[in-house]
Amino acid sequence: MNQREPLCRGKRRKGLNMHEENGKKTTVAGRVNEKSAARGAGMVQQGTKKVPAGRTDGRFPARGAGNERRAVGGERRGAETERRGAPVTASELSGETLTRQGVMPEAEGDSPSESLIAGRNALREMLKAGRDIDKVFVAKGDRDGGLVRLLQDIAALKVPIIEVERARLELLCGHRNHQGIVGMVAEQNYVSLQEMLDRAAALGEAPLLVVADGIEDPHNLGALIRSAECAGAHGVVIPKRRAVGLTSAVARASAGALAHLPVARVTNLAVALDTLKEQGLWIYAADMDGEPYHRVDLRGPAAIVLGSEGAGISRLVREKCDFSVSIPLYGKINSLNVSSAAAVILCEAARQRKGQ
Repeated sequence: MNQREPLCRGKRRKGLNMHEENGKKTTVAGRVNEKSAARGAGMVQQGTKKVPAGRTDGRFPARGAGNERRAVGGERRGAETERRGAPVTASELSGETLTRQGVMPEAEGDSPSESLIAGRNALREMLKAGRDIDKVFVAKGDRDGGLVRLLQDIAALKVPIIEVERARLELLCGHRNHQGIVGMVAEQNYVSLQEMLDRAAALGEAPLLVVADGIEDPHNLGALIRSAECAGAHGVVIPKRRAVGLTSAVARASAGALAHLPVARVTNLAVALDTLKEQGLWIYAADMDGEPYHRVDLRGPAAIVLGSEGAGISRLVREKCDFSVSIPLYGKINSLNVSSAAAVILCEAARQRKGQ
């Protein structure tokens, strides 16, 4: 057996040489295997693999490309699930997949934020204290009874629950002991629509509210709150899902205005607008096809609706609006930042209301 091994290896080398010369696959003994040759027709050598001639679509990458692809894939393993749907109910928390609602807590990165509360006991104490929670991140996998009961209490409050990889939780909370759950607590508690209207009545003024439809950037929302407070608005209304909440980044961008202006968070903006209409408010949509803002009477009870920079005002919300107002532009860019647009329209409303 020891004497035959060198001979076999030598014949394999000979077979490889015949393959290189004739384009056919050979057997150990050097005989041509016609079936293998037929399969090898039209193949070219690429790296260490043979691929069909002329194929350059990237499905057969050169050596090293696979390692780069695996590296990119590894960075994405910790990302949260992208499925969207209604928030889970208490009966669905026994192990079924949770759904993603809204956006990640901070747009500027995954650095730990003071608005993130890690751990079951800390989150349970926040619930007992009556603090408003924007959303909760929970690790994938099996859950014990204590975590399930906590999630049931959170779901009963209609707080969006987001299922993420455990590595993502560690990244969000700075590798603290999160016990499989992290909550995002609002910088200040939300108020109801009625409380905003009562605030205007106490001041003896016609209500002026700002409705932010789907703003996901915390800096934009913070700047909008700042503009609304400077113009004397009585409150800002935001949706519960697919929009940023009152994060620490929003509080910083508002430059202190958040401490002086109440914010209401509603489940359905269209329903909220119907409620405001019943209270006597006129609904104005900020839209490029509307009437120029300086020609519109904004002295009465009003709610100004502004959409996100990407999608604008949603169809259902737009259908609830009574009027649309626009800002004439004279440059080459066809739109303003949402907070800038809010500042222009709200300051005109303030000018009209003050009789200036």
